[in-house]
Amino acid sequence: MDIRIGIANSPRELSFESSQSAAEIEASVSGALESNSPFIKLKDDKGTVYIVPAASFAYIEVGSEEARRVGFVA
Repeated sequence: MDIRIGIANSPRELSFESSQSAAEIEASVSGALESNSPFIKLKDDKGTVYIVPAASFAYIEVGSEEARRVGFVA
């Protein structure tokens, strides 16, 4: 699952792949935003934990769970 997080007042975005499902990521982000939590923790495939201040989110893009196709279509 590809995740891209846009951070306010920053020209770069945070991009990583996670083994969590889209529903799990959506639930953790919306839960943290609704409870006014100062930070949101997300984990990537390699075990790295990203701690992002919730107040600085510009956007969060969660990719599809469909595997990428490789090759040519004739």
